[in-house]
Amino acid sequence: MIRRLIFWLFKMAFVIAVLLALLAAVARFYPEKILCVDSGRNVSADVIIVLGGGQHERPQRAAELFKAHVAPRIIVSGAGDDEINRQLLVSAGVPPRFIEVESKSTTTRENAEFTIRRLQAEKVRSAIIVTSWYHSRRALMTFEHFAPGIKFYSRPSYYGFDADEWRRSGVGRHMWLEFLKLPGYCVRYGINPF
Repeated sequence: MIRRLIFWLFKMAFVIAVLLALLAAVARFYPEKILCVDSGRNVSADVIIVLGGGQHERPQRAAELFKAHVAPRIIVSGAGDDEINRQLLVSAGVPPRFIEVESKSTTTRENAEFTIRRLQAEKVRSAIIVTSWYHSRRALMTFEHFAPGIKFYSRPSYYGFDADEWRRSGVGRHMWLEFLKLPGYCVRYGINPF
């Protein structure tokens, strides 16, 4: 009986090790398959939410979406980057009257927490989240977790999507941190990353 249990445990450990190795291989060679979530071109919403961080490619993407009339206004979320992102939106052609700023948040969870309060007070039903491709899964899942009554879409920026760009722009470090942050948010806040 003990031999069977030991054999079964060994077999399960082997299966788990193989699955983890496969997941690591996918993460290494195709990280966008795990980290990137894009809701597609045919989405529109009540508001676009631009999260702080990245290489300042996020406000450019939000400006493109605004000009394509996918949403009538933009909320910039994130202390530190808020004013820079607002200025980048204005310089990209977004009129200042269509830009609001949330400047208290310092984490993705706080981006969701503080922005969702505003969205709920305004009875917003849908929002498009703009962030870097490697941050899009965690950002989308965090917003959905804290406001299940609002429909969220993800339209990430794609700067640094190519592996050669990771080294030059420093995206690689942020990308690999996301592989730690996804399970961290699951454990700490109960956010299902899938």
